[in-house]
Amino acid sequence: MHEITTILLQNIYTIITILNIFLAIIVIFMERRNIAETWAWLMVLLFLPVLGFILYLIFGQNMSRRKLYKLKEEEQSIVLNILGSQWDQFSQNQYPFCDPEAAAYQDMIMMNLSSGMALYTQDNSVDVFTDGKEKFEALFKTIEEARDHIHLMYYIFIDDDIGRRLRDALISKAKEGVEIRLLYDDVGSANLSNQFFRPFNEAGGKAAAFFPSKIPYLNIRVNYRNHRKLVIIDGQIGFLGGFNISNEYLGLDQRIGYWRDTHLRICGSAVLQLQAQFFLDWNLASSDPLQAAPRYFPMEQSTEAPIGQIGIQIVSSGPDNEREQIKDAYIKMIYKAKKCVWIQTPYFIPDESLLNALRLAALSGIDVRIMIPRVPDHKMVYWATYSYLGDLLPLGVRCFLYEKGFLHAKTIVVDGLATSVGTANFDIRSFKLNFETNAFLYNREIGTRMLQIYEKDIENCCELSLDEYEQRSRFQKAKESFTRLLSPIL
Repeated sequence: MHEITTILLQNIYTIITILNIFLAIIVIFMERRNIAETWAWLMVLLFLPVLGFILYLIFGQNMSRRKLYKLKEEEQSIVLNILGSQWDQFSQNQYPFCDPEAAAYQDMIMMNLSSGMALYTQDNSVDVFTDGKEKFEALFKTIEEARDHIHLMYYIFIDDDIGRRLRDALISKAKEGVEIRLLYDDVGSANLSNQFFRPFNEAGGKAAAFFPSKIPYLNIRVNYRNHRKLVIIDGQIGFLGGFNISNEYLGLDQRIGYWRDTHLRICGSAVLQLQAQFFLDWNLASSDPLQAAPRYFPMEQSTEAPIGQIGIQIVSSGPDNEREQIKDAYIKMIYKAKKCVWIQTPYFIPDESLLNALRLAALSGIDVRIMIPRVPDHKMVYWATYSYLGDLLPLGVRCFLYEKGFLHAKTIVVDGLATSVGTANFDIRSFKLNFETNAFLYNREIGTRMLQIYEKDIENCCELSLDEYEQRSRFQKAKESFTRLLSPIL
């Protein structure tokens, strides 16, 4: 009996070894991953032979060569003509900038245009929300005024007080004849039941899950999630930022406390780009595809008197594309900085290109600041974050730890002129693994407003000094070193 058991264990070990070698070959030769990511997965497979195999199946898929989003030939022709026309104006220095200061970012605008198909519009007005109550009241008010359609996309949608309030508001509008579509992420909103949507569906609303699991309670696409938070109302008003749908975003979670986030309410032609992204995501997730129609893309707003004069590009990125459009735009902003680069993010795990941009900015005398929450919600990510801060503190980068509650904002402001607000954190997960959307704004009024918000937030922070960082315990140093090795796949 003992011999049989020994032989069985040897066979199992042999099979596991062969599988590990097979996966290593895939990681090294077939997937053509980033070198750091390759070594991280090899380390997991080496030290965790069984668990590593399972983790790879769940987290290790590579989607960068899959063409998920497909446009009809006619639609693609229209999009390319519009983008090509704007590109020609920029390349010939003939684009009529309403704001002369925005023209200083023409090269960045062209990069986003060619890399992310991000049309530049300059007839927009923007409201900035940093408090959940204010954001949700503005959202509910705009929903109440909707007349034709409401499109919503959220990573997290929870069946709690605010979730039911939003669902009931949508039901009320659906009964008035307003067309409503709600897209939620299957992992982020894992606890949503079909029963929750029953009254919504009965009222005429349509809901769809992004990348749903075919196996109950197990989704092997854990990495590739739709992290976007978009709302488009009547094709004229859009919301974009960090707030999801849950009581915790109102500061009602006692464990987390006050929730500090940043969200935008946009009016103007930039909303049409948010609408286009919703179309792409909805048609990928739903069996009831949307067809483009003038009611969804009301062009009359661009021919009337402009709503505002804020220049905006809506940039989206995702794991289906080898280009990391949002990360590239962050880097471009940093390299164009002359005075300051102020960042807010709950997670700070940059790759070498972004880290080097920040290093060079600091060495050039630019005021570089990074604000993160004092108390983390994901400890391993937080330990890795500290390791990267340790690279920057000796160069004069200032780090602020937000203490009032949890800081979830994803913002960067450069020189009080260029700003980004959206859903992408400053980490590799947002750059490579999640579907994200950010607004890049070229406007001094908005930039100044964001700097003022940052300065106000500093009042609720303590600063992490280099001396304090260097006095951390050996155990803390060990945790940072270990999680940094895994940072490409965290």
